[in-house]
Amino acid sequence: MIKALTISLALAFPAGAFELALPVACDLGKTCYIQQYADHDPSAEADDFTCGSLSYDGHDGTDFALPTRAAMAAGVDVLAASAGTVLGTRDGVADFAAFPAGQDCGNGVLIDHGDGWQTQYCHMKQGSVRVSSGQAVAEGQVLGQIGQSGNAAFPHLHLSVRHNADKIDPFAPQTPLGSPRIGCGATGSELWRDALPYQPGGMLAVGISPAVPDYAAIKAGLASPDLPATAPALVVWGFMFGLQAGDAVLFRLTGPAGDVLTERSVIEKPQAQAFRAVGRKLKAAIWPEGRYQGAVILQRRGVELGRQSIEISVGE
Repeated sequence: MIKALTISLALAFPAGAFELALPVACDLGKTCYIQQYADHDPSAEADDFTCGSLSYDGHDGTDFALPTRAAMAAGVDVLAASAGTVLGTRDGVADFAAFPAGQDCGNGVLIDHGDGWQTQYCHMKQGSVRVSSGQAVAEGQVLGQIGQSGNAAFPHLHLSVRHNADKIDPFAPQTPLGSPRIGCGATGSELWRDALPYQPGGMLAVGISPAVPDYAAIKAGLASPDLPATAPALVVWGFMFGLQAGDAVLFRLTGPAGDVLTERSVIEKPQAQAFRAVGRKLKAAIWPEGRYQGAVILQRRGVELGRQSIEISVGE
């Protein structure tokens, strides 16, 4: 019975019938990343199209995220993923603020592409929407910018795709969201014109500071300026996403006199985003003056998911 139901719900879209281009003007995996995918588990649990953990219950789209609010402030354009006609827009919802009831999407754009296809773009920056209802848009046309309006915990574009009344995951469109899934992983029928890499977790930022930093400051885009030789401590921190219990975070800090620290931390519970920090207190009158290099590596079952490094000057 389950097998027959699964087959009856399968969708068959001819190759090239509808394709999507990347809807954000950033370098995926470098200056932006996918924080959450659509939820394919019809129960109260959640998993993404690979049967992985980058989703949450009921999530119906793809979240193209920026690593910090500083990146959002600099401005990253949201692009039409396919040509179509604008059905509706909303602007004027404040970023980083409580949102009015029924405005979870925040500032956004809804586009009709014909043949039952629609795309919706949510959480755009207040005041950035550049199109209006009834306007024809070309693929790649700027719609606005990535923001954090509506029900958004971090700066990102939430892209949702619909075909008629069905919510569709462009990474695995063979079954509507909420239906019994067919296998794990991409099947070659994804809607993206150019394949988008799946990154199960990784590094967002790294820094060196004189104390354990505030998490809000890291998410805002904390800089790592040069430090005086009398800094009370040297702390290496890493900001990460897609964490699972058992993931290992490796820290290393070296300076003119060699290794300052080498430590390993283990993640205890799943977290969409988190930071970890380790450091050494100043025990002499001053730190050896010169260049200091910090590095943070995220590993899962011995496989490296990402690494970032930074270099600052101390006392020079």
